Amino acid sequence: MEPSAEKWVFVSVFAFKGGPVLTLDGKGRLTVPARYRDLLMSAVEGQMMVSKSHVRCLSLFPRPVWDQFEARLNALPASADGLRRLYIGSATELTIDGASRVLLPPELRAWAGLEREVVFMGMGNRFELWDRTRYDAHEAAVLEQDMSAQLDSLFIG
Repeated sequence: MEPSAEKWVFVSVFAFKGGPVLTLDGKGRLTVPARYRDLLMSAVEGQMMVSKSHVRCLSLFPRPVWDQFEARLNALPASADGLRRLYIGSATELTIDGASRVLLPPELRAWAGLEREVVFMGMGNRFELWDRTRYDAHEAAVLEQDMSAQLDSLFIG
């Protein structure tokens, strides 16, 4: 059964936020947190896409969000072939199984350094999957930057 167009639109504008640290099982499966799983199962029947990301983590998209993202990538000029190779070239279809898990392909897990503890982070219309140690180092580097100008523009008004 195909999910209705109304469901596709709902998820494409829904904003995922935050998320826990999860543990990969021995087969490379990750349990989708209940607060996201229920929505993803009802809205897109658990259909997801996972790909590499330009920040060296994995991006996990509800299928309709991926379709929109892929269309925008394909509309970019030829100079963006590197981005297309990174995202589209590594994209893999996933479905949330009956035990609420997704099986991450071994080549993508290895590329992102996902071994045990995974930060499952809502990032608006998608999720990022980070190795916990790699994420902690990335966050520390971000915090070392002077972000006062960007923060001022967010908090003024």
